Formats: sequence, C-alpha cells, structure tokens
Amino acid sequence: MDVDVYRRVLLGLQASFAARMNREAASGRQQSPESPVDIGDVSVADEAESEDFTEAELDATILKQIEDALRRIEDGTYGRCVVDGGPIEPKRLDAVPWAAYCIKHQTLLEAASRPKPKL
Repeated sequence: MDVDVYRRVLLGLQASFAARMNREAASGRQQSPESPVDIGDVSVADEAESEDFTEAELDATILKQIEDALRRIEDGTYGRCVVDGGPIEPKRLDAVPWAAYCIKHQTLLEAASRPKPKL
C-alpha cells in the first residue's frame, strides 16, 4: 500500500472539508434577517440556519476522522483496523480513506448504534 498517495488524498480532503465547514457555519450565521419581517420569513431563516449548522457539524465530524487518519499514517498504523489491528480492505480505503475499521468491525459498530425495535 502506498501510504503517500493516501496522505496526499487526505490532506486534500482536509483542506476541502475545512473550507466547506467554514462556509456553512458562516452561511448559518448570516441567515438571521436584520430587518423586521413576518413570522414566515423568520421560520424559513431558522430552518436554513439549522441546515447550515447541521452540515457544518457533519463536516467537522468527518474532518476529525481525516485528522485521525493522518495521525495513523504518522504513527504507522494507517490501513489497520483500530479494533484488532487487522488490515482494512484497500477498496474500503479507496472509497473512505479515513476509515478506521475493517468492514467486519464497521458493520458491528453500525449495528450496535441502531435503535432496537420495540415489541
């Protein structure tokens, strides 16, 4: 595995997500109307603000995962599952270069976070 290729990809993604997160947060702050408007306008602005901040929060989460992946490159553990140290599939890293888990452990993690059906 050529870790330098993944490093370059991750650094590009880091810059892209950071810029997008900043734009979305700035857009969220600008949604509030400055002049008197009706309640419908305020409601639309509130919804747009909420969407912008939600997108910025999602980008911040991915940005943190990208930074964690860059740290794993530096400490030599990139491409290894953080649960058992087994290899992460190359196709998975190509699709999600910040992946910290192999498919098996990612699936278990997602299953554990799903709400349980109520009987």
